[in-house]
Amino acid sequence: MTLEAGSIIEGTVVNITNFGAFVEIDGKTGLVHISEVSDTYVKNIRDHLKEKDKVRVKVISIDANGKISLSIKQAIQDKKSVKPSEIDWSKEKAKPAQGNFEDRLSKFLKDSEERFQDIKKHTDGKKGGYRKS
Repeated sequence: MTLEAGSIIEGTVVNITNFGAFVEIDGKTGLVHISEVSDTYVKNIRDHLKEKDKVRVKVISIDANGKISLSIKQAIQDKKSVKPSEIDWSKEKAKPAQGNFEDRLSKFLKDSEERFQDIKKHTDGKKGGYRKS
């Protein structure tokens, strides 16, 4: 398989640095920058990857010097993007309603009243501050 931008392949993590991980794919090594490891903020890349881990990566780009930019999070996002026609809707279950409308409405009103009382209690305590004499 030839390496080209947009292709998704499996590779092996060969080295980890503070700014990313080097992944070997098809006999070549590419860099997964720390910002391309996960959808969430990555403070320490070693919390997400270890050397010799097998990972699916997407080739972002290959520059003129042969440097390969890779992304783990884009490979995962591409895997998640499934067309609606590919979903088996018969297996999808509708989320059951929890009680009838009146029960849910009364629960909502009770919760709202409790939250309002909490806010009122906290703001009333702050109004008694400084007064002019």
